[in-house]
Amino acid sequence: MTTAGVSHGPGYMCIIDGCPPGLPLAIDDLMPDLRRRRPGQSLLTTQRQEDDIPEIWSGVFEGVTDGTPIGLLFRNQDHREQDYDSIRDKYRPGHADWTFDAKFGIRDYRGGGRSSARETICRVAAGAVAKKLLASQGIRILGYVIQVGDVVATITDPTMVTPEQVESTPVRCPDVAAAERMIELIDEVRRERDSIGGVCEMVAVGVPPGLGEPVFDKLKADLAKAILSLPAVVGFEYGSGFAAARSRGSQNNDAFVPKDPWRIGTSTNRHGGMLGGISSGEPIVCRAAVKPTSSLPRPQQTVTSSGESTEIVTTGRHDPCLLPRFVPMAEAMMALTLADHWLRRITPVGKSGK
Repeated sequence: MTTAGVSHGPGYMCIIDGCPPGLPLAIDDLMPDLRRRRPGQSLLTTQRQEDDIPEIWSGVFEGVTDGTPIGLLFRNQDHREQDYDSIRDKYRPGHADWTFDAKFGIRDYRGGGRSSARETICRVAAGAVAKKLLASQGIRILGYVIQVGDVVATITDPTMVTPEQVESTPVRCPDVAAAERMIELIDEVRRERDSIGGVCEMVAVGVPPGLGEPVFDKLKADLAKAILSLPAVVGFEYGSGFAAARSRGSQNNDAFVPKDPWRIGTSTNRHGGMLGGISSGEPIVCRAAVKPTSSLPRPQQTVTSSGESTEIVTTGRHDPCLLPRFVPMAEAMMALTLADHWLRRITPVGKSGK
């Protein structure tokens, strides 16, 4: 996947390369996840209004993919670059403003330009294609919010969570009681002109054993890179994650058991569906820690591009909590990574397939 575009420019372009021919694909296949990502869907999210309807420019012929690059175009409708005039020479704390200047010597101050989270519209669209490809192989991916601030959901079995449970609340947490407390907390920080972070959990069911490479292209490494490439992600773990650092080997190991005449499984899944960086056949379970939104409508200490101390107040429209809209983004990156590894496994190198 290749993307181009900025938050307050004409729009975004996305090219999806390597999708096999013959996959039925239409705009309607992309819209469910795009609607879950779009701004303005509730008071918990930014109130920017965008339809986010893509135009398919290439790669689809007579309703199916033709094996050539899929080109998508999204036109921005509700961009207000004037909202950022007052901060064109100020670095926003927590943003990439300073590092972009340090790297390129020039930056687009309008909503962060290239570093804006609006870029994820391309990822979600590409992820929808990957999801459809994976679904044809019986692989299902689902994400949901398990923590906002100090409010933590109780999820007994990640594989039993349903899309209906996730979408039943605007915060996208399947634990209804926890979701209510999360909503109250987000509303509280919004009224205080502040923001709050949290954790998203992603689960992939039906992944066959054997995806991933033994050393540098481990599946866990590629998943980590994909998820950490998303804006605002500050941590990634899978399986028991950092809790393994407090465990003994006898506590953390998963015992192997026969699952059926043709498959080996484990009695528990503390390894998160990956061993040695290769999928084990058990559900892949991973989590991403997402920081609080950096843009705040309250004074923060900063400096100008000439190094003078000043204060900054970021106006415009921003999410008080990124987690509700982050869920489809995380699902997309997980789907793209799994689709890449699935294609690497099934694509023969030569005529013999060896």
